[in-house]
Amino acid sequence: MSDLTIRFFSNCLRRFTSFKMYLPNDVREDLPMLSANGNEYSKKHTRTLFLLHGYTGDAGNWIPEELAEKYNFAIVIPTGENSFWLDGISTGHQFCKFLGEELLGYVRRTFGLAMNKDETYICGMSMGGFGAIHTALYYPEVFGKAVGLSSALIVHEVAGMTEGSGNPIANYAYYRECFGDPAKVLESDNNPETLVKKLKAEGRPIPQILMSCGTEDFLLENNRQFHNFLEAEGVPHIYEEDAGTHDMVFWNKYVQKFIPVIFG
Repeated sequence: MSDLTIRFFSNCLRRFTSFKMYLPNDVREDLPMLSANGNEYSKKHTRTLFLLHGYTGDAGNWIPEELAEKYNFAIVIPTGENSFWLDGISTGHQFCKFLGEELLGYVRRTFGLAMNKDETYICGMSMGGFGAIHTALYYPEVFGKAVGLSSALIVHEVAGMTEGSGNPIANYAYYRECFGDPAKVLESDNNPETLVKKLKAEGRPIPQILMSCGTEDFLLENNRQFHNFLEAEGVPHIYEEDAGTHDMVFWNKYVQKFIPVIFG
């Protein structure tokens, strides 16, 4: 599997940025199940998974390479800083547009990958889980499937914030930069619930959503709330709870479980 780091200038971010990319282009003669002759997926066009990190994180691969090799998919891993993968209110903070238009276009032009939604998926954990679900709903013609692990679906909490408030993670100014005016966030396109309602009203397809959260995770109720919302709206999706907290042990478990579902 090729391991690439690519640096390019982003007009959305107004600066040079870089992303990591993994390509399953090696021939594994030592492992028949991964070789071109022994793997049915290697005979199909390579699909692409955009992988999003969480708060305080950066671009790093946490998908086992053997899964990417087995199911023949490339992994694109951008750095989204602490943006919630949203278009912030200040110049150089258009992270949603960067992901769903600019980076996507670069990958298409340069590698001939992610050419349609049936071969383009997105996955993230924590803040990245929010980003994966939101971005797929914002660009439903781009992403066919979205996986959110322990997703930071905190728009209702943000909506209740006022000047001088915040939470142990960050202050009011941070959330306002990411989400815009908290008093208006629930009706804005930064709210995944708003996007779902818009897609339904317009009769447009909603990407397949897969979610999981640990029963000891501090974001459990947020995930349950969004799951209940999707059920009330009649949106088919997969939602699972299991023993676990907000850590890589839980996320690795559900990567192993969900990757075969979306690529198999």
